[in-house]
Amino acid sequence: MDIDRRRLVALTAVASALATTESVAAPAPQLSALGVLATQFGVQPASSDDQSQALQRAIDQAAGARVPLVLPPGVYRAGDLTLRTGTRLVGIRGATRLVLSQGSSLISSSQADHIALTGLTLDGGGKPLPEGRGLVHLTVGRDVRIDGCEITAPTRNGIVLEQIEGAVTGTTVSAAGGTAIHSLDARGLTIAGNIIRSAGNNGIAIWRQDVGDDGTMVLDNVIEDTAARAGGSGQNGNAINIFRAANVTVRGNRVRGAAFSAVRGNAASNLQIIANTCSGLGEVALYAEFGFEGAVIASNTVDGAAIGVSVTNFNEGGRLAVVQGNLIRNLLARRPGGTDPNDGAGTGISVEADSAVTGNVIEDAPSAGIRIGWGQYLRDVAVTGNVVRRAGIGIAVSVAPGAGSALIADNLIAARRGAIVGMEWGKAVTGDLAAENAARFAQLSISGNRVR
Repeated sequence: MDIDRRRLVALTAVASALATTESVAAPAPQLSALGVLATQFGVQPASSDDQSQALQRAIDQAAGARVPLVLPPGVYRAGDLTLRTGTRLVGIRGATRLVLSQGSSLISSSQADHIALTGLTLDGGGKPLPEGRGLVHLTVGRDVRIDGCEITAPTRNGIVLEQIEGAVTGTTVSAAGGTAIHSLDARGLTIAGNIIRSAGNNGIAIWRQDVGDDGTMVLDNVIEDTAARAGGSGQNGNAINIFRAANVTVRGNRVRGAAFSAVRGNAASNLQIIANTCSGLGEVALYAEFGFEGAVIASNTVDGAAIGVSVTNFNEGGRLAVVQGNLIRNLLARRPGGTDPNDGAGTGISVEADSAVTGNVIEDAPSAGIRIGWGQYLRDVAVTGNVVRRAGIGIAVSVAPGAGSALIADNLIAARRGAIVGMEWGKAVTGDLAAENAARFAQLSISGNRVR
C-alpha cells in the first residue's frame, strides 16, 4: 500500500504539472494506473478524422512532464508523429490501433532519449512510404524501447533504427514491404523475442555504413517466409542480414522459409551464429562471406537449403572460423535465380581458410558433405570428427595448384562417389584419397577416417 500511495502522490503531482502547461485555469488531466489518458487532450479514439494534431499535443505535454501517455482502445488515424525525449506511449495490446493517414512515417524521432512504445498496433494503412523509411523511424537515441507492439503492412520498412541504443522485444511485424526491422550503426541494441512474418526483402537487418564494432544481440526471434522482392544475388531474401557489423551475436532464432539465407554475414567479423533452427532456405542457410575475420557457427540445425554452412571469399579476406556441432540435412542441388551458377549447390559445409570443422553431422548432401577450399583458395583447414551420411562425395578437398594445407582425420563417411576426393575447382581429379596413397599431395594430412 505504501508503494501505491507514493505512486498516487507522484501521478497527482504530474497531473498538476500537465494542467499548468496547458492552462493555469484548466482542470488536471485524469490519470490511469498506467499514466495520463490521451483523451484528456482532445484525442478521439473512435473518430474518422485525422488525430495527428491532438496526438502530437498530447505526446508533447506528457513527455514534458515525464509521464506515460495512455491511448485507450480504439482506432487513431495519424501520421508524422514526432517523439521527444521522455516520450512513453502505452496502448492496450490488440485494442489500441494507430493507422497511418499521411506523412513519411507514422512515428519518428531524432536525437530523443528514453523513449518507449508499448502495447500499440501500428498499421501502414496502405499509404506509400518514401524509400528507406520505416513506419516507425527512430534516429540517434539512447534507452529506446519498443515492447509488445504489433506492426502491420508497412509499404516499406517496419521499424528503422539509426544510431540507437535500446531494445525491440516481444513485437510482431507482418507483411513489411521491405525489411521488418532495420538497424543502422547501432550503439548497443537487443532484438529479442519478436515474431516476423512475410517480410518483402529481409527480416532483421543489422548494417553499418562503415565496417566497425556493432555488438547487436539478435536473440530468440521467430522469422517466417522472407521474400526477395527487390531481387539481387543475396542482399535481399535473408531472415537475418548482417552487413559490415562486427561482434554481432545471432542466437536461438527459429527461421522458416527464406528466399536466400537464414543468417547472412557480409564483412561481419567476430560473428556468432549459435543454436538457431532453420528450415526451407533457398540458398546458403548460414553464411559468412567477403571481408570478415572470425566466425563461430555452432549448434545450429539446418533442414533444407542449397548449402548448409558457407565460410567463403578468402580471395576478399574472408578467414578464421569454427564450424562445430551443427546438424545439417536435406540439401538441394539448386540455387535461386540471380546467383552465380558456378557456386554450386547440394553441399553441407564449405570452408576455405583458417578454419576448424568438427563434430558436425551431415545427411543427404547430393554434391558433397564437406567441401574444403576452392581452387587455390585453401589455407589451414582442419576437418575432424564429423559424420557424413548419404553424400555424393563425402569430403571434397582442393588439390588445385596453389592450394594450401588441410587436415582430414577421424571422420565417419558414407558417400556414393568417394569418401575423400581431390578437386580442381569443380572438377574431381583423383580417386578416393581415403583408400589411395595420398602422399603425392604434401599439403594434405589424411588419417583415421572410417568409410562405409
